[in-house]
Amino acid sequence: MARKTRTEQFETMKSRLESARRWRDDEGYDALWTRMVDLYRGKHWPRTTYSKEDLVVVNLAFSTVNVIAPSVSVNHPKVVVSPNQPEDQDRAAFVEAVVNHMWRHHDYQTPFKRAVKDFLIFGHGWVKVGWQFLEQERTLAEAERSEMMTEAQGEVDAFAMMNPLLAAELPTETDIAASLPETALTIVEDQPFVERVSPYDIFVDPEATSLDDARWIAQRIIRPLDEAQRDKRYKPSARKRLDADASTSAGYDDRNDVERYLFDEERVIVYEFYDIAENTMSVCSQSGDEFLVDPVPMPYAYGQPFVMLRNYDVPDQFYPIGDLEAIQSLQEELDKTRTQLVNARKRYARKYLYHERSFGPEGREALESDEDGRLVPVVDENKPLSEVVMPMPQIPLSADVYNVSAIIEQDINMVSGVSEYARGQMPEIRRTATEASIIADAGNARAADKLAIVELALSHIARRVVQVMQQYMTGEQMARVATTGGGNLFITYTRDDITGEYDFAIEAGSTQPMNDTIRKNQAVNLLNAMAPLVGTVINPAELAKHVLQQGFDIKDPEKFIIQQQPQLPAGPEQGMPTGGPQMGQMGMPEAPPETNGGITPEILAQLQGQVGLDLANL
Repeated sequence: MARKTRTEQFETMKSRLESARRWRDDEGYDALWTRMVDLYRGKHWPRTTYSKEDLVVVNLAFSTVNVIAPSVSVNHPKVVVSPNQPEDQDRAAFVEAVVNHMWRHHDYQTPFKRAVKDFLIFGHGWVKVGWQFLEQERTLAEAERSEMMTEAQGEVDAFAMMNPLLAAELPTETDIAASLPETALTIVEDQPFVERVSPYDIFVDPEATSLDDARWIAQRIIRPLDEAQRDKRYKPSARKRLDADASTSAGYDDRNDVERYLFDEERVIVYEFYDIAENTMSVCSQSGDEFLVDPVPMPYAYGQPFVMLRNYDVPDQFYPIGDLEAIQSLQEELDKTRTQLVNARKRYARKYLYHERSFGPEGREALESDEDGRLVPVVDENKPLSEVVMPMPQIPLSADVYNVSAIIEQDINMVSGVSEYARGQMPEIRRTATEASIIADAGNARAADKLAIVELALSHIARRVVQVMQQYMTGEQMARVATTGGGNLFITYTRDDITGEYDFAIEAGSTQPMNDTIRKNQAVNLLNAMAPLVGTVINPAELAKHVLQQGFDIKDPEKFIIQQQPQLPAGPEQGMPTGGPQMGQMGMPEAPPETNGGITPEILAQLQGQVGLDLANL
């Protein structure tokens, strides 16, 4: 098969991007995502709705997302690294410390939490992992120019001393000063990056059912026109011909209607196109007719740089559904029901029928007054008072209407899997502890599925961070490693120190919130469970360290542990044998005294009194 020309490659790429745009429009994905964002932010009623009635919003969509998101991504992950080769065992421990330090130091958690919120609202989220190298031009200070001048003059003088015949031809001090640069390039960033990418800005192969079988993927980037024209990564001939795109805010006008705010600055839409099948990357503009960057081999060893978080997969569909899409109709019905109730209460006002001629001006004023105990004079004394004024009959609102709201809320909880316990509410129905535990376990099962998805995505991101460091890192870097005593150890490392192949996993539950009461109860339960084995199978000192660290968050548990002094055997001068066990009365060696694994009876009694240990069998 003949190799495609640059023009043919460009036309193929533009046709693929156009087909992806048409596919998203035909399927209504952009409109659906916009509706999900409006549900989350409380914009439930159409913007064209104009009514004199109150429009009520009971935003359970907001509550659902913000109950699930903290339960799976509130804390920094604990990345666990395992080597694939036995000789990398020690190096894997250091790689684990490096990647955990990178995650905290460069704040990768913030863009990842934003992607998790996309994952819940849209049904999917995107994270991009790559290498960021950025240089910035700055003006040299006078001290720097003076130092450069001194160094250059020294080199000229040294050359003149070695070659006196050429001294007249050497540059003078004025020539040296004129040749010194006035600016210098400073490296601002040279490190891995993890960033969240908007679902609106990712275009994929319409024939794909997942990222694994996609043939290509592209990212849309909206940049100021003058910035794109100065970008030296683009071909000079192509970037000079860049023009502002007419549809500059194509990805934003449906969401925030912000195109009217962009008139002051011309912008251009640029696409980073990753051909997965050909393993190449290229860049083009939406309105251009040539590549800004010709197709080159994929810049990253792991291929395309995107990690996708998928919520509820739909068979043979690329885009999953989110938690809000499943409750959209119920949320809208709940808003309508509450709005009807509020407006029905507004219309419920007591009215009275009265004979106009039976009351004078003073009587009508007293009748309309809201003052309690006011006397109302009646002019017509020939009619009974029951015929002069009477309340107007009204049809009361059925009690069943008030129950509809509760039914809808129950349906939302059932569909979303978020119970009233998870929302921090007390149920109206009194339940036993067993029933409440069953409901909590059922909700935790669905949360565990989301947690597994999040942890899998985190492991992919951690792997790519290490891989891109192995590929592009130059020079030395500094990592902060936590010591067992609660302190920090700063270690300098190079690319050679992190080479190798590793498996990455996330410590189960490390991203979840930890309840201090539950954590302390678990520590006490562990002590009670291990109490019969303390001193025989369980090392009491190590058990105490684990409980103090994990249960009570004590960074340096060593200072709470009594250090046992080793007892040296008595020498011959004290009349004691120099070696071997001491013999008893029957010629058998005597058993060593019971020490309970190094813990004295006084300490055991103190533990029993303070934490409720059952040490009767010790």
